[in-house]
Amino acid sequence: METNVPEVRPTLVCPHLPMPTLLSVFGVEPRRIGGTETFARELSLQLGERGWKSVLCFLSEPTGEVRQFLDLPNVSFEVLANSTDGGRDARHNLKQIVREHRPEILHLHYISFLNLYSWSARLQSVKQVFFTDHHSRPAGHIQSRAPLWKRSVARLINQPLTKVICVSNYGYECMTSFGLLPRDRFEMIYNGVDLSRVKTDPQLATEFRRRYSIPEERAIVTQVSWVIPEKGISDFIAAARLVIARNPKVQFVLVGDGVHRERYMREAGALGLGDHITWTGLVDDPFGEGVFQAADVVCQFSRWEEVFGWMIAEAMAHGKPVVATRVGGIPEVITDGVTGHLVDRGDARAMSDRILELLDDPESRKRKGDAGREAACGKFDLRKNVARLINSYGV
Repeated sequence: METNVPEVRPTLVCPHLPMPTLLSVFGVEPRRIGGTETFARELSLQLGERGWKSVLCFLSEPTGEVRQFLDLPNVSFEVLANSTDGGRDARHNLKQIVREHRPEILHLHYISFLNLYSWSARLQSVKQVFFTDHHSRPAGHIQSRAPLWKRSVARLINQPLTKVICVSNYGYECMTSFGLLPRDRFEMIYNGVDLSRVKTDPQLATEFRRRYSIPEERAIVTQVSWVIPEKGISDFIAAARLVIARNPKVQFVLVGDGVHRERYMREAGALGLGDHITWTGLVDDPFGEGVFQAADVVCQFSRWEEVFGWMIAEAMAHGKPVVATRVGGIPEVITDGVTGHLVDRGDARAMSDRILELLDDPESRKRKGDAGREAACGKFDLRKNVARLINSYGV
């Protein structure tokens, strides 16, 4: 069964009539079919159903598989290589993109909140400008009201913004606590999972094991994340050591890449874990390549205040129990003891205990996995959440 081929839905495109346009600027490189790419595709689909054009602008050209995934009759691609710095060159390049496509709406993603893009767009007759806050906060972040001078400067800079979208209640409270804009300019809409791409296919799990030479008798504990300190990679390794000391028939799998990967691989090797940890590197399509299907337990041991926890929602949609840290917006995604377990950041002992409990109790794994799937379908359905966003656009 193919899982990397998304559901096809009709789009209402008439080549002879001018189409209203939404320009989405993403400060990311589209190198894999992840949460951002599935969001962009669903957004484009729903816009097409309403007779709108979707212009997707990234830091670089989409890779071949990603471009094929995103390419729809109403979609155009643009590159704004320096969008995250918000400098003069970036504003100039954005002006050129706006001048070419004449969008009614500009939506900014993964870009600093304080930038002059909204002023630039408004001066070119863009009717609405939206900003989504995807940013996680540093560990121990304390929400507080900004000083008066900061609030005044921020309100001036962001005066043209129509609305700020927050992807969790945690993010909403962080943004509104600063007092940088009136509360009625903020709206909370959760990130979502493309449930149409979540399939039950044991063959994918078998192929994943074979691809990475994981012995059949070993249970798989997986974390999908960038390999950076903020994602708790050292804690993942420490928990692996404790688990394997009590149950050697477990394979830990880290799916992702990052500049610190080699250092963490050496760290794991020094602890004698080389044979029990698999480092896959970047996986182009985790859904289609069996990452979640093969996992028995999924972890997310973030140390910073994760604003949402996209991979957690994806694991839950696949019916997998999750062990994650009690930080940021993660407790909104996981119900402790129901869909998985929450532990304190840095507590490798608690992490290993919860993992072992789940591995030792298949009925508990299934019960929590089923509850997670139900929660994901209820709260994190991408189609429903994108429809809410489009309703905010007034489209």
